[in-house]
Amino acid sequence: MRFRGTIGNFLRVIAFAATASIAAQGGASEQAGGSRSSVITAARMLDVESGKTIEHPAIFVGADGRITQIADARTVRWGRDAEHIDLGERTLLPGLIDMHVHLTALAEVGGYQGLRYTDSFWTAVGVANARTTIEAGFTTVRNVGSANFEDVGLKQAIEGGYIIGPRIIPAGWALGATGGHCDSGGLPPSMDRKEPSVIDSPEEARRKVRWLHKYGARAIKICATGGVFSLGDSVGAQQLTLEEMKAVAEEAHMLGIKVAAHAHGDEGIRAAILAGIDTIEHCSLASDETLKLAAERKTWFAMDIYNDDFILATGTANGTEQESLDKEKAIGLAQRQTFQRAVKAGVRMIFGTDAGIYPHGDNARQFAKMVEWGMTPIQAIRAATLNGAEALGMDGDIGAIAVGRFADIIAIEGDPLTDVTRLQHVAAVVKGGVLIKRE
Repeated sequence: MRFRGTIGNFLRVIAFAATASIAAQGGASEQAGGSRSSVITAARMLDVESGKTIEHPAIFVGADGRITQIADARTVRWGRDAEHIDLGERTLLPGLIDMHVHLTALAEVGGYQGLRYTDSFWTAVGVANARTTIEAGFTTVRNVGSANFEDVGLKQAIEGGYIIGPRIIPAGWALGATGGHCDSGGLPPSMDRKEPSVIDSPEEARRKVRWLHKYGARAIKICATGGVFSLGDSVGAQQLTLEEMKAVAEEAHMLGIKVAAHAHGDEGIRAAILAGIDTIEHCSLASDETLKLAAERKTWFAMDIYNDDFILATGTANGTEQESLDKEKAIGLAQRQTFQRAVKAGVRMIFGTDAGIYPHGDNARQFAKMVEWGMTPIQAIRAATLNGAEALGMDGDIGAIAVGRFADIIAIEGDPLTDVTRLQHVAAVVKGGVLIKRE
């Protein structure tokens, strides 16, 4: 995942370092934002639960960053001690949730080009990508795989107020079989080593889940099948046994955390569902029978149906190996057709983009693809709000503008129910009642 990226993001890292004192002040203000109540107003607000638009909302936020009251701004009053965040003639929505990102990856550093950079480079890149992501309107992300617990470090730095970024649910290393999608491939035997990500038995799977949780993982990611960007494997071939997947799911659930499974092929998807995995990622080649099983088991699907455009448009220019490009050509359209069938079959959908395979900040481009391939605009928006929150077990905290939840709010021009591409241009972002961005 990590050997892809943008030069623009790298330049933002340099700019970030050059203005460290300013960023630190911004982070401190975000961290201290809970010390003062606020009220947020705008022309209208989309209630994602009902699908209705509410005119002239006034959203009151307590010192803890949670919403205490929603009223009519034309009739309600607030004291001078409350900070007023007026977002003008815009539409408010809940902060968006991307359930499949790689903050420490770059879309324009592909293939073997990634070996040119030292290990700590990727954490520095993650700082820039975290800010880019939240400014794009995504106030919560699940980071499904990064080496060296880089995502845990980003989470701690954001929560400490040192850098700006979304709420992160980190997975740390993604777990998979020797030689599989989550193991380093493409190197000669003389450079062989056992990666921390490798599991080759149910017992080893249990140990690795405990180890990841010990060092800060709050989600677990497994690689159930081959992948597009792993060399030497079949994109759809199953790589973990049902027993290994069950061991991961049982251990993680005992610890109170959810599991995501990378799975393109039908057999791997079906095995992951039967193993009790919470969310299946990609789901490219799922059969009708497997879609029916997913709907019955209420398993969430996260289908990254936008990034095919970027991968095919850039080809091998960014270092992507021809083998990987051929795999993408083979499954890209099939994945979108599977998405269409899954929506019709009633499979529960969350919003997951695989950001890092395409440039961070473009996450919202996927909404239009979801609508093109069978969803209504409100279904696509719910996938990135209500559904994501429920799949994370955080539906009391995020995913809606509602009393008791964090005031994670974005503002856009116009009506996303008539033009979902409006979500690609976020004018303002509030996280926990604190204004992060305003154009």
